[in-house]
Amino acid sequence: MKALAYEKAHALDAFAVDLVDVAEPRLRDKDLLIGVRAVGINPGEAMVRRLRGAEAGGRLVLGWEFAGVVEAVGPAVAGFAVGDRVMGTGDMARDGAWAERVAVDHRVVARIPDRLSFVDAASLPIGGLTAWEALFRDGDGLAAGVDRVLIVGGAGGVGTLATQLVKSRTSALVVSTASRPESREWSTGMGADVVVDHTADVPAQLRDAGVDQVDLVLSTAGTVGNIGWITEVLRPFGYLSVVDPTGPLDLGPLAAKSVSLHTEMVFSRVTAGYDVGGQGRILAGLGQDVVAGRVRPITTTVLHGLTADTMRKAHELVEGKRTIGKTVIEV
Repeated sequence: MKALAYEKAHALDAFAVDLVDVAEPRLRDKDLLIGVRAVGINPGEAMVRRLRGAEAGGRLVLGWEFAGVVEAVGPAVAGFAVGDRVMGTGDMARDGAWAERVAVDHRVVARIPDRLSFVDAASLPIGGLTAWEALFRDGDGLAAGVDRVLIVGGAGGVGTLATQLVKSRTSALVVSTASRPESREWSTGMGADVVVDHTADVPAQLRDAGVDQVDLVLSTAGTVGNIGWITEVLRPFGYLSVVDPTGPLDLGPLAAKSVSLHTEMVFSRVTAGYDVGGQGRILAGLGQDVVAGRVRPITTTVLHGLTADTMRKAHELVEGKRTIGKTVIEV
């Protein structure tokens, strides 16, 4: 089958992802074989491409956000059949979905509701799962006493879905950060009650908006550089959820306020083998939220055809750090 693959880690200006012939995926007992119809593009995949190369003589196929059709099921699969429309993520230790077909554990995927297109379905898994697990520590609700939530990076994929999930499932006030007029408008449209500019004085902007402190901060980008003002706006015994734990993070100011710190990585259930089926359940719930009109898909840019050119364009958009919503490639 055809897949987009590369050998050595590389920067965008030396983009070396090519369409090549690769072996068909090998199904494990709990796997689904899925014909890929659309893939979402994520900053994490661009980071992997820059930092991780294949072993000598090998190649890497990335892509951990997809929508498609079940073509085969393993002998230990329950609840899925050939022909089902599904969306999901996968396993970073295996080949991803930048390919005609991908094999994944059936517990990390969910059926796509009939009214949802493959393109829009592919915009949901990574951002939805990350936001859900970062915010809802007790099932599907915020921690007790959390009435004010601040989302750093409100116009990105995680931030956009986090805003919608909080507004649709709780009565909490949502503050989003956005630095450009178009990203501010998008964040407001997704339900943010207050939008502030993270490149300016955030505490002062919050005071001007009548918000003295917040109970929970979800930081999707720039956490290390923003930790000073994040600590200032968090109340004592508040909560900080971080999805970009890169670089040294000074915990001293957080400790002075007894802040609870949660780091979030969407593949943890698969990597650790812990409640793997929880991922599929969250995705199924997200699909029902879309059907009920509580959550909107976040596709803003659609590229057509799984080619080296479209993937390079997608990575240019992601690495430009000005993307609103989600870029999806329709296969």
